[in-house]
Amino acid sequence: MQDGRRKPDGDASPASRDARDAPEGAEAEQESEAARRRRRAQFLRELHEAKQLRDRVQPRRARAARMRQQMRMRTFRW
Repeated sequence: MQDGRRKPDGDASPASRDARDAPEGAEAEQESEAARRRRRAQFLRELHEAKQLRDRVQPRRARAARMRQQMRMRTFRW
């Protein structure tokens, strides 16, 4: 290090590091879209699993919810 004026590359800010590491243009957009879809799929899987667990541990509430949903569907007008 010379006089403390120059920072080594390891001290670069996170924003500049991300800009260097990120793919250019459309590739970055594609990658982020794919990552978003993976996160969404994971979230939906976990949500479905949580709903199934809740239905198993609270059968009366689950049955009442199914009945309400059926009633809503019967009274819904296309």
